[in-house]
Amino acid sequence: MKKIILYYKFCSIDQPKVIQLWQNELCQRLNLKGRIIVSSIGINGTLGGNLSNLKAYKKAMKALDIFSDIEYKLTDGSEFDFPKLSVKVRPEPVTLEAIKEFNAFNSSKGLSPKQWHEYLTEHPQTLVLDARNYYESEIGSFKVDNLIKPKIKTFKDIKPIVAKLPKDQPILTYCTGDVRCEYLSAYMQSEGFETVHHLRGGIIKYGQTYGDGGLWQGKCYVFDRRMQLGFSKKAQDIAQCLVCQNKTSDQVNCDDCNRQLVVCLNCQKQPYYHCQNPTVSSRTRK
Repeated sequence: MKKIILYYKFCSIDQPKVIQLWQNELCQRLNLKGRIIVSSIGINGTLGGNLSNLKAYKKAMKALDIFSDIEYKLTDGSEFDFPKLSVKVRPEPVTLEAIKEFNAFNSSKGLSPKQWHEYLTEHPQTLVLDARNYYESEIGSFKVDNLIKPKIKTFKDIKPIVAKLPKDQPILTYCTGDVRCEYLSAYMQSEGFETVHHLRGGIIKYGQTYGDGGLWQGKCYVFDRRMQLGFSKKAQDIAQCLVCQNKTSDQVNCDDCNRQLVVCLNCQKQPYYHCQNPTVSSRTRK
């Protein structure tokens, strides 16, 4: 049986390069592929492979004190959903590039999927901030009244959006697996926001808890060859194909600018529209 795990942990890592070398050796030995980011303030990873090898990986991680309490999210997939194994050392586990330093370990209170669901059910007017990029939120998001879906291309672009939000109102924030929204909540608290909560475990955990019977609608975008996850057979397509206007969750890159576009599988076989100009692109997608 093959699976994919997602995980992260904000913690102090004294020698990121040493951890990088260890992770490379460990994953290669266990035939795992995926992406791991190591920094001085934490680790962020997505790996695919045989379930037995993933269990061996988690056992090795648990043996190290700083990683012993990591919570892993398990989804369908395999090592073949990734082109290779990539283990990199970077300044941040996710790139926010804040102008001034802040305490990454001082995150807000995380709400479990059940707490998140109950909070939004009882307080439907709460501001909810999607911490993902535009092409992720296009195919799936939470069904709430005051949802903010920033038109951003990268996570670091969310800072000007945050700067415009009211600091004296409760704000809930979410992302795919919780790493971005937990990190963002720490940043927001350092900027003076009074009440911020992030979705513990992210969309993945919420979807695994409620399927498509809760407040989530659509598909969850993932950064590998699967591109999307549905949480049940009732998962709906909520985005609209740029070419035929039918509902779909499929996406391709723009022929000219590489921007990610919503285009159904049928229309991907034919010339499709440029993202900025409603004329047929000069190339035919293979």
